[in-house]
Amino acid sequence: MANKRPAAKKTTSKKRAAAPLVKTSKTKQPGPPELAIEPAAGKRILITDVALRDGHQSLLATRMRTEDMLPIAQKLDAVGYWSLEVWGGATFDTCLRFLKEDPWERLRALRAAMPNTRLQMLLRGQNLVGYRHYADDVLEKFIERSAANGIDVFRIFDALNDVRNLDRAVREVKACGKHVEAAISYTVSPVHSIDRFVDMAKQLEDLGTDTLCVKDMAGLLAPLDAYHLIRRLKAAVKVPIHLHTHYTSGMASMASLMAILGGLDMLDTSISPLAGGTSHPPTETLVASLRETPYDTGLDLRAFQPITEHFRDVRRKYRQFESDFTGVDAEILTSQIPGGMLSNLAAQLTEQNALDRMKEVLDEVPRVRKEMGYPPLVTPTSQIVGTQATLNVLTGERYKVITTETKNYFLGLYGRAPGPVDNDVMSRAIGSEEPIKTRPADRLEPELDTIKKDLPPSATTLEDQLSFALFPAIARDFFEAREKGDLMPEPLAPSAARGPAVAHELHLAPVEFNVTVHGETYHVKVSGSGRKTDGRKPYYIRVNDKLEEVSLEPIQEVLAGVPEAKESGTGGKPKRPKPSKPGDVAPPMPGRVVKILVAKDARVKTGDPLLIIEAMKMESRVPAPIDGTVVAILAAEGDNVKTDETLIQLE
Repeated sequence: MANKRPAAKKTTSKKRAAAPLVKTSKTKQPGPPELAIEPAAGKRILITDVALRDGHQSLLATRMRTEDMLPIAQKLDAVGYWSLEVWGGATFDTCLRFLKEDPWERLRALRAAMPNTRLQMLLRGQNLVGYRHYADDVLEKFIERSAANGIDVFRIFDALNDVRNLDRAVREVKACGKHVEAAISYTVSPVHSIDRFVDMAKQLEDLGTDTLCVKDMAGLLAPLDAYHLIRRLKAAVKVPIHLHTHYTSGMASMASLMAILGGLDMLDTSISPLAGGTSHPPTETLVASLRETPYDTGLDLRAFQPITEHFRDVRRKYRQFESDFTGVDAEILTSQIPGGMLSNLAAQLTEQNALDRMKEVLDEVPRVRKEMGYPPLVTPTSQIVGTQATLNVLTGERYKVITTETKNYFLGLYGRAPGPVDNDVMSRAIGSEEPIKTRPADRLEPELDTIKKDLPPSATTLEDQLSFALFPAIARDFFEAREKGDLMPEPLAPSAARGPAVAHELHLAPVEFNVTVHGETYHVKVSGSGRKTDGRKPYYIRVNDKLEEVSLEPIQEVLAGVPEAKESGTGGKPKRPKPSKPGDVAPPMPGRVVKILVAKDARVKTGDPLLIIEAMKMESRVPAPIDGTVVAILAAEGDNVKTDETLIQLE
């Protein structure tokens, strides 16, 4: 298999001279007259297509199912890509949480379907594919099993560009005999410069990386900056340079071409139906642009036609997950939220019924980022900053609610902040605790043996154990549903569904009628339903063609005005009262109860944490609003809760 894959060769061309000026926040870049565009002899740009991972993560909230990947796998395998990015990032979480797929099974299926092409994954350094640092034993076993199940290339990055957080992962990938591609998380801020990125590149080469990636997750890399950065990197290190850039700001294709002129070796693209917007430059366009030039990719444009047609149809299927931020979004140059996070943030605000406040959140993000010392906005720091900014907006008071992850960031549990942090905000987040100075994972005890006692009986493989270590709550739900034979993915909107088989899967029972309120007529269509849970079933209702989800009783009763929830004594869960007194504790935003931190009759003080809510993939501690005694706990761990519900009562 290995000899069928084109080798990544280290460049042997003469090193180019460094650009005469170094970019800083106050330095003007040299202009076009200084460009040196003569390529090295026989230069050929190697292409990685990211449609099966970052392409749909950026545009479709990572919702593409394996069933829509496998039919085109053979065609993808025959193109001649240097690699295909198929795993990692948010795909692991989404498979378990929403698609009800085993991510390990997806990887094995793709490996079997594409034996001739390198399969690549995105690994978040010590965070792996999660949102916190995991102990070294989890990291080592996760990488070993990922390699054994089919990953050839591990692109490894750290959200803070803290090289300490990359070291263990790089060493483990090398020990598995696989390809290491360490990445620099590119960003723009008063504390970032080309000099800083070049210094990091040298450190990563010393660690043993095989190739080096410039990871421009937010599409902030300007064309001339791309040229000068790549030239400086080529002069400083010997390993091939790979560029990953998003199209969000509209600069990606220009930046890619200028990087190529600066000496780039490898480029990320996405097949055109899953390109542009918050995704990446289109594969076919870049291949055509470089044809019959010294940089020709050697790929045949005709090979892309069936792939393009397939993904054009597939994208329609997931229409309901489309980001509202399509085309070019110049606001990214201010907010700096990366493509994948932008689409997910839009989806998450929609869940909070607050999509109309997106601009407020985007305006708040740069303020929060500055207060945190200008971290690059890439997972998990993009989620940490983005979620904290969202809470600051939705609660009406900045830092009224501080997520667990924000606190851990200020404690140094994610690594070193790139720049100075706001001391007042840090004090509010961590109180009198002292930030750590060591590598964060050094303080973590081994985890794998500890979690075995909590594993569900149906989690029988090492891969299951790793899934549980990474995402305990959603993995438990997945294992229980798998044991019952009840792995039902979230339903697709009926307008996106194709064919009678999908209609049958969704149990469609269309009901249409018009409702006139105060002279305004609304067309209502009850168009589909999902799986029944706790005696209640979600129905998908279109009002004037806008999709909404409601949770009601059987469809015949929808028109009869069935109340939202059953009262106690009628066979359902009792309805929680609305907050009405100072001691009534409600969540700051809709979410899921992860942990109850107090017991009935406990004495608490104002600000003491009472429970932990998970919303937007981040955990938030809900504090006590008054000094008092816990007289009632009205929620349980695992419950989905809303902002107008009292979860704990204090007196």
